[in-house]
Amino acid sequence: MTSAIDQVRRFNRTVTQRIGALDDSFLSRSRPLGQARLLWEIGAGDRQRVRELRSRLDLDSGYLSRLLRALEADGLIVVEPDPSDARVRTARLTPAGLTERAELDRRSDELATAILGPLSDRQRERLVTAMGEVERLLTASMVDIAVTDPRHPHARHCEAAYFAELAERFEGGFDPGAYVAAEDDGGLLLVATLHDEPVACGALKPGPDATVRIRRMWVSPSVRGLGLGRRLLAELESRAAAQGAGVVRLETNKALTEAIGLYRASGYREVDAFSDEPYAHHWFEKTLGE
Repeated sequence: MTSAIDQVRRFNRTVTQRIGALDDSFLSRSRPLGQARLLWEIGAGDRQRVRELRSRLDLDSGYLSRLLRALEADGLIVVEPDPSDARVRTARLTPAGLTERAELDRRSDELATAILGPLSDRQRERLVTAMGEVERLLTASMVDIAVTDPRHPHARHCEAAYFAELAERFEGGFDPGAYVAAEDDGGLLLVATLHDEPVACGALKPGPDATVRIRRMWVSPSVRGLGLGRRLLAELESRAAAQGAGVVRLETNKALTEAIGLYRASGYREVDAFSDEPYAHHWFEKTLGE
């Protein structure tokens, strides 16, 4: 672990130096990287909610306020109440801000070209491929998983998205009324969030004879490929073991081929049906600690 930490720190030092993050005048535009990044993010739409900017960029509210004030003082943005809800603050670019953002885009392209320029075609391919992998892994490292009240908006969002996907993928659709919530039977619900947005969920339902059933495993299409399904499954297993369970069970539909592959790769073996779940075609179990 120590060598891995050292490598991460070397990587961070190299990247911050190469992209100019240490310079008070990022891309020679008389403002630091933080202001430039925020300006670019605000320009992603006509109007951005301040609280969403804070979540998306993982910024402290005080620091974000200072960045906004600096950009507003330069005449690049306007911070004002949302027309639909005066309690919500929004930020938008002024004409000068739009011009500045376009210039930042141009200079960012020049910086990327300067990074790639000295390399051979093979080296460029390797670097771009490695950057894509690093981006995916860094994104995965920013996902938080926590026990969540099923009445929380994040839980409700996951439930609605999960049911909608099942209705689309199952033959004959899906009726949520036939599906009993695990947490209604004394279980627990885990919700994964990225930038304070719900992106995955999974639940545990207590069973007989030191068994626990895993229910409602769902990962948003926006984060699939990050290994989040495997991580969420491992966290559910850990929680089940902490509750004293020796065996975890789950059932799934034949249409969910990715889930079936995940379960088998994670050590689950197919067994005889142990429930009358109307949408199940496959039943799996795993002995914890094996």
